[in-house]
Amino acid sequence: MEVFKDYAYYYNAFYQDKDYVAEAVQIDFLLKKYGKDISTVINYGCGTGRHDIELAKMGYHCTGIDMSELMIEIANNNVRNQDMGIFFSTEDIRKFESKIQYDAVISLFHVMSYQNRNEDILSAFRSARSALNSGGLFLFDVWYGPGVLNDKPCVRVKDIEDEKNKLIRIARPIMYDKDNVVDVCYEVFIIDKETGETKVIHETHSMRYFFRPELNFYLKETGFELIDNLDCKTLGKTDYNSWTSYFIARAI
Repeated sequence: MEVFKDYAYYYNAFYQDKDYVAEAVQIDFLLKKYGKDISTVINYGCGTGRHDIELAKMGYHCTGIDMSELMIEIANNNVRNQDMGIFFSTEDIRKFESKIQYDAVISLFHVMSYQNRNEDILSAFRSARSALNSGGLFLFDVWYGPGVLNDKPCVRVKDIEDEKNKLIRIARPIMYDKDNVVDVCYEVFIIDKETGETKVIHETHSMRYFFRPELNFYLKETGFELIDNLDCKTLGKTDYNSWTSYFIARAI
């Protein structure tokens, strides 16, 4: 599952237009709406730590874990020489056993959709439950089945530039109806703007889309009560136009 081995180098460049501040504001709103006196938060699949940094600015005590050593290296570099009290470590969310308990577990940017097998999602949920105080909040987002099937994935091209390179990313989807999984096959061209030298990397990100009844079942099986699910863009009720959804559950 080390799908970001090469891609992590260009992760921040491709998502430079991602509004981490606005998303952190959303998370803060949801934690306050559905939780109570939440101060300690662990982020499952923290990536380069951008959400954690914004949440720490709001007063949360944050911990971030990710299975990509490179992502964690970048996250640590992002907070180096800043007294933010954020701790990052390399962990597999399916196997992670927390030594302390938190008020909330969050998992963003569809990390749970990378858990393709039933065993994977159950293991990740069990780990999240063990990291929570009783009554703690579990907030995560996923690709949402009704929206994905209503507006099926298609070929997408994105090109950006950073200080050194021009990057072109082509994403080609392959859908597997029996598994509820989409393989997003990335072909990334990295063109050195000074020399014209081109490097090509290929990565496949297998993304599972979920439906509320199955997630409700998995959550019950792992010690949670599903409270709500909301459209990630509008924070309103989901429908067939909702491609992604937040799910909010409470540890029982």
